[in-house]
Amino acid sequence: MRVAVVTDSNSGITQAQAKELGIFVLPMPFMINGKDYFEDINLTQEEFYEKLEEGSDISTSQPSPEAVTGLWDQVLEEYDQIVHIPMSSGLSSSCQTALMLQEDYQGKVEVVNNQRISVTQRQSALDARTMAEEGKTAAEIKDCLEATKFDSSIYIMLDTLKYLKKGGRITPAAAALGTLLRLKPVLQIQGEKLDAFAKARTVKQAKSIMMTAISHDMDQRFGDGSGKGIHLFIAHTQNHGAALELREELKTMFPETGEIHIDPLSLSVSCHIGPGALAIACSKALR
Repeated sequence: MRVAVVTDSNSGITQAQAKELGIFVLPMPFMINGKDYFEDINLTQEEFYEKLEEGSDISTSQPSPEAVTGLWDQVLEEYDQIVHIPMSSGLSSSCQTALMLQEDYQGKVEVVNNQRISVTQRQSALDARTMAEEGKTAAEIKDCLEATKFDSSIYIMLDTLKYLKKGGRITPAAAALGTLLRLKPVLQIQGEKLDAFAKARTVKQAKSIMMTAISHDMDQRFGDGSGKGIHLFIAHTQNHGAALELREELKTMFPETGEIHIDPLSLSVSCHIGPGALAIACSKALR
């Protein structure tokens, strides 16, 4: 039984990395000034942020049903089953679309609804690949990933309120006040939604808030304060230097954890929060 792992580009896995990992990645579509773009196909991270800074009209979308089934059909020429891991159902309707489409595949495709995105979604894809290599079926992998879907956290510090205002997620008055006070909001993703978590006055304070929150989750929610059985990650939007500095701080704070992976934050999230963001994430390692 050969089981393939399919995810989307919100996982942060590039097309080149996908080939190395043996994972298939569906590119997420964007509409920019009336033209269609696909992440990591004809839209790079650099080009995206250039257009964002220029004030281009950018909107996100979900892959078309034809794009999804086209990839599935291609993969099933070589594999017996597929585990498909889309971005969180709370952040996009692409998961619900995939769940509907799988009904025509008579058990050959299992869509995982485990509310992950970015670095935690990437880890789910890697976990799925490991389980497939161990001989688990697509249904068994799906059940395992969904049973552990709340074993992850993401905290994101924003550098600007401009894009939350532009997207209508905060009022212009709130954005103006936050900018005047130089606030660095911290958002969280636990499960389905991107929610407000805390407000900081400085980057240092925001980082402290995120590190404390992650430490609390590891200890209280996941029962592993040392980080030995936890995957730690950092994500960012055009903020790689700060991400490298944060990794060194986390290594000092959690010396027993393994590699701390750094990735650019998903463009589907980035278009709502803008450049300069910094995030800490963790997920409990599967036993």
